[in-house]
Amino acid sequence: MNLLRRSLIAVYTLLLFTLCTVTLHAGEYHPWVEKQMQLISESSDSNISDDTMKKLVEKRDKLYSDIFHRILLDKKLLYSNAEELDKKIFLLEKMIALNKRRGNKEAVLRDEVQLKSYRLLKLQNKMVRRIFKALDDDEITSFEKQMHDIFAQGWQEIGKLDDKHAAYEEILRKKPKNRLMKQVQQNIKEFFALLEINSDIVRYFLVNSRKLYRHNKYDKLHILKPALAIEQIDGVQRANRVLKPYGLSVIKLLLMLLVSLVIFFIRKVVIVLIEKLLLRMRSVGPYAKEVLHDVRQPISVLLLLINLQAILFIYHEFSYDASTASTFGMLYSVVVTYIIFKTLNSIARVKLEHIDRSRRKVKSELFNIAVKIVNFIVLIIGLLFFLHFAGVNLTAVLSGLGIGGFAVALAARESLSNFFGTVSILMSEVFSQGDWIEVDGKEGNVVEIGVRVTTIRTFDNALIAIPNATLANKEVKNWSRRIVGRRIKMKISVTYDSPREALQNVIVQIRQMLHDHPDIATERTIYEDRSKKSAKMVSKEDELGVKRTLMVYLDEFADSSIDILVYTFTKSTVWNEWLKVKEDVMYQIMEIIEANGLKFAFPTITLDQPEKGTER
Repeated sequence: MNLLRRSLIAVYTLLLFTLCTVTLHAGEYHPWVEKQMQLISESSDSNISDDTMKKLVEKRDKLYSDIFHRILLDKKLLYSNAEELDKKIFLLEKMIALNKRRGNKEAVLRDEVQLKSYRLLKLQNKMVRRIFKALDDDEITSFEKQMHDIFAQGWQEIGKLDDKHAAYEEILRKKPKNRLMKQVQQNIKEFFALLEINSDIVRYFLVNSRKLYRHNKYDKLHILKPALAIEQIDGVQRANRVLKPYGLSVIKLLLMLLVSLVIFFIRKVVIVLIEKLLLRMRSVGPYAKEVLHDVRQPISVLLLLINLQAILFIYHEFSYDASTASTFGMLYSVVVTYIIFKTLNSIARVKLEHIDRSRRKVKSELFNIAVKIVNFIVLIIGLLFFLHFAGVNLTAVLSGLGIGGFAVALAARESLSNFFGTVSILMSEVFSQGDWIEVDGKEGNVVEIGVRVTTIRTFDNALIAIPNATLANKEVKNWSRRIVGRRIKMKISVTYDSPREALQNVIVQIRQMLHDHPDIATERTIYEDRSKKSAKMVSKEDELGVKRTLMVYLDEFADSSIDILVYTFTKSTVWNEWLKVKEDVMYQIMEIIEANGLKFAFPTITLDQPEKGTER
């Protein structure tokens, strides 16, 4: 039994030794690593010239560039040798354990150095994988920070592998006594070469970090292959050398030009298409043309900002820092808020122009105030976005408003009072925009009922602004709230020598003339009631403003005349029309007076002449 066990162990050991020997000493490195090690070996020649060294360095950089671009195009290459390295490390660990039991120190040393080389390759592979993963970061500064952290951690782990550097150099200086020691020296040279390759990898990443980051973004945009092909052109390479100090390249300039052309196309073509589409829509068709005319310029500014941001984004290797993002965020919040503001006000303006006048009179002031409130809300939201992009903590600001709300309320009590005055005016419907009112000795037409003040245009063309809190508590005389009846009141004075019958005829004829006049309101005058039905117990004619009283009577015996009272109302309430009707009535009254042989009286004074001889 013991003999069988020993035989199996011997066979296993022989197979393991054979497998390790074949695996570890026959092309055990990746071809790319082999090429790098060969270049390092050539560059270590003490007799090498400067030109040859320069060419070797260029070849090494070309190899790095090629392998990294291949990895960018196919990330699976990062994991292609990982499993194979794990197998080799596992076999070496078994071989080292076996040689230690045999007491073969030189073989153990050979395999330990080889094991360090494989572990170094594994660390390099891990480091490169982490760097390529970090390339997907949205900010290049963040990527570069991650890259430095990865290098720092990698060097710490590699430093643990290179713990016997001085001892290995001492071995290299000795002449090998046998074939095994030659293998030890060869493995040490390869290990040192791999350390140098690792340093070159770090150097390449540090020098070309922005280029690699940019090429990774090209790969995300699926333009890496054409970009690499363009960069291989001799003229492009010369141009890139000129542009490089300015942070530019031919590909960058082409992309900037392409983005600018696309945005120009959007500005010139897409807006026209949107306009045509909106014009075909029934709901917004009447407003589309004027709205687009008002917002065309701010939209152009917005597209210009987008174009500028895209150019800066490309210039900064498809990345921009927090300050740039914050600046553009603030600019966008201002422009977009302005576009929304202009759009809403354009729609409101066009809507007012297309609404029927009879409907507009009812709620025009509500419409105006609603537009102002919506504008205020839009501006507040725009301000909040602006503060957010400026880096202000909105949570702290909003919570601070709760703490300082009392102080704000005290400071704004007049504004709040005016606002509630506005609500009171709108709810009471005592007057509306365009009405002729008289309040506190001020008379004129209401221009606008605002959120804070009501403006009145006086008849001498002055503009008066009355706070709504004051106006809501004042007596308001509204001359416009009448649909039939503007008063004509006059006294006709005739002389005392007027015959009674003639005087009676004048009164009857004037009364009949007014009753028959087409522009004088009488009981026969019909009016249109457009008001909504309500449950209020009020006189309908008083509520609507209908006056049809007609009175002509002998009024009084004045000092120098007999006065006839004429009290009637015109159908029209318009001042100009009222003046015309009043003028016609006065002409007809004059004709009636003259036709009946009466005379208009005027103030007279009678002086009695004293008799002769009478003392005064």
